[in-house]
Amino acid sequence: MAFAMALVQDSRSVAQSFHQRRDTVFAEVHGTGLLMDVFVPRGPSNGLAIVDVVSGAWYSDRSKVRDHSLAGMYEIHCQRGYTVFAIRPGSRTRYTAAEMDHHVKLGIRWVKAHAPDHAIDPDRLGLTGASAGGHLATLASLTPEDADPASKDPLMHHSTRVRAVGVFFPPTDFLDWKDGKRGDLKILGPLLFQGGAQGRSESEITAQARSVSPLHRVGRTDVPFLLIHGDADPVVPISHSERLRDAIVSAGGRAELMVKKGGGHPWLTLPVEVAKLADWFDRELAPGPKDTRPAGSQSP
Repeated sequence: MAFAMALVQDSRSVAQSFHQRRDTVFAEVHGTGLLMDVFVPRGPSNGLAIVDVVSGAWYSDRSKVRDHSLAGMYEIHCQRGYTVFAIRPGSRTRYTAAEMDHHVKLGIRWVKAHAPDHAIDPDRLGLTGASAGGHLATLASLTPEDADPASKDPLMHHSTRVRAVGVFFPPTDFLDWKDGKRGDLKILGPLLFQGGAQGRSESEITAQARSVSPLHRVGRTDVPFLLIHGDADPVVPISHSERLRDAIVSAGGRAELMVKKGGGHPWLTLPVEVAKLADWFDRELAPGPKDTRPAGSQSP
């Protein structure tokens, strides 16, 4: 409790680093608006933006925005001049993982379409998220969609490609959730199919689980990844990040894993790692030579 109070006090002490614009509608799905909060730096802008996928256990409500705020996600980045778009892609009570992935991509397209309004570079976006948000961020980045200039929807005139992806403890493989066993279908089922997995064949479940598992969607990519994971995570084993890193590197890409010793899901000093993430975005989103460390390196 004392630590939580300290976080709240710290958040209030630096709250002047941004203006928060709540509940901006970035898309409409079946007559329902999808929402984001926009955090605009009060100080000088660096012309760059971070898209933060706000989701925990595949639920996306305002309490998750609060959690990210307490972790310093908005204060730390806005202090450095970033504009942060906290997109809420919906919850598993209504949407499948594939639908939420589509919503994340709509959010990215919206940010690019409105880049001139925020004086940001649409070609140098960072993408982040934690836990379920980390899963959706990695899935969206590993399955990019091109622009469609002929579409009647202006959002589709922009691709979903981003410049760098940094995420916290993401689930990456629904075929191997814990101890070599597939996840509980009571949880996994609604993520795979509307109405759950009841009545679905084993082959249908396996195919759909594979399709929304970032580990099984890895291809050749030039987007750098930073995976931040605690080695004592009781919810998402660190092997999910280790195997994703290895798969990206094996495919010729660049990925690194930052291990938090003793870190759970999450951990009390998470703002420290958020600051390290911001350092990494500073480097990866800036123009000029990129990091020259070996692919697949492991940070302390």
